[in-house]
Amino acid sequence: MATTSKPARPAHMRHRSSELVDGPNRAPSRAMLMAMGLTQDDMKKPFVAIANLASDVTPCNVHLDRFALAAKEGVRAADGVPFEFGTITVSDGISMGTEGMKTSLVSREVIADSIELVTFGERMDGLITIAGCDKNMPGCMMAMARLNVPSIFMYGGTIMPGQFKGKDVNIQDVFEAVGAYASGDMSLEDLTALECVACPGEGSCAGLFTANTMSTSIEVLGMSLPGDASIPAIDPRKLGEARDVGRTLMRLLEEDVRPRDILTKQAFENAITVVVSMGGSTNSVLHLIAIAREVDIQLTLDDFDRISRNTPYIADMKPAGKYVMSDLYRYGGIALVMKRLLNAG
Repeated sequence: MATTSKPARPAHMRHRSSELVDGPNRAPSRAMLMAMGLTQDDMKKPFVAIANLASDVTPCNVHLDRFALAAKEGVRAADGVPFEFGTITVSDGISMGTEGMKTSLVSREVIADSIELVTFGERMDGLITIAGCDKNMPGCMMAMARLNVPSIFMYGGTIMPGQFKGKDVNIQDVFEAVGAYASGDMSLEDLTALECVACPGEGSCAGLFTANTMSTSIEVLGMSLPGDASIPAIDPRKLGEARDVGRTLMRLLEEDVRPRDILTKQAFENAITVVVSMGGSTNSVLHLIAIAREVDIQLTLDDFDRISRNTPYIADMKPAGKYVMSDLYRYGGIALVMKRLLNAG
């Protein structure tokens, strides 16, 4: 009976893993990989690193494991071999006002370094990062830029608003309520009731704070799938997106599309334009400049100033405005903002 075999993958799809597993001399490496359930056939497939920043220390990341599992399914479905590993996160929202906040920006560097070390050290051909909290996003992007292997980012998604006395509330309302209580304008009972309902589940802070700002930036840069930044964490579409992320990474490998092909000066200027138009976090200045430096692009404060002076504010988003990211999602997400800006010239 005749048998058929799948066509061989293009050599460039295994541009690093071939060093690890090809030839008689690599038998020890193959033996150790088979101890984890890999087969001889797997050794002929591209190896894909999945950096999963799941953690119990913040609602931004507490749910990411299910997305990592789905992304692995997507990689396998496209004939790749996924390898999941973890790294750290620090929650600004929880640590704020304590000595712990001193670790926040440092965590960005540790995230970038750890992802770079594992992906480079284990000779992975491609990289998926799945993250949620503030410094996660720039840390992941810096690692992708340094490694310059086919890569894609997935955001864990925004939290939904809570309900208090018939109104939508979020973590911003709790911070403001602390001041209201201190000034005698809110009772302790109301403050306690508010804190119990303001964050009703997993996901990153609802307004255009650092997490949603940076996920927006990454979508506009072209390093995540369209729609990634605005889909809420609890939306079932997120699981489907995670599978698509795995399949898309394999396509990026096949077409040999790398971060430095995508992260151009124009891409950074587009990201700044969208962030400014939405009233995004000024932390984007710090992070976008750091990411740009990893790809040898000169991005300066003058660029932010020039773009800001010529960009209208068109999205009334919290903390300065009225709406949260889940509201924007219902109306079309970041693509809608980009379309309005394009139509305005």
